[in-house]
Amino acid sequence: MAYVISDACISCGSCEGECPTGAISQGDTQYNIDASSCIDCGACAAVCPVDAISPA
Repeated sequence: MAYVISDACISCGSCEGECPTGAISQGDTQYNIDASSCIDCGACAAVCPVDAISPA
């Protein structure tokens, strides 16, 4: 199951560089995780300053 980014995202970008598969990209209003590329490692969630990333 992939991780997801909630509406609490502040678009700081800290998660994007942490993703080993490049599954995170900037969307219109917040960052998004491509569920088909996510390997559930949790690296993104560990660096999110507002705890906007969680397992789906």
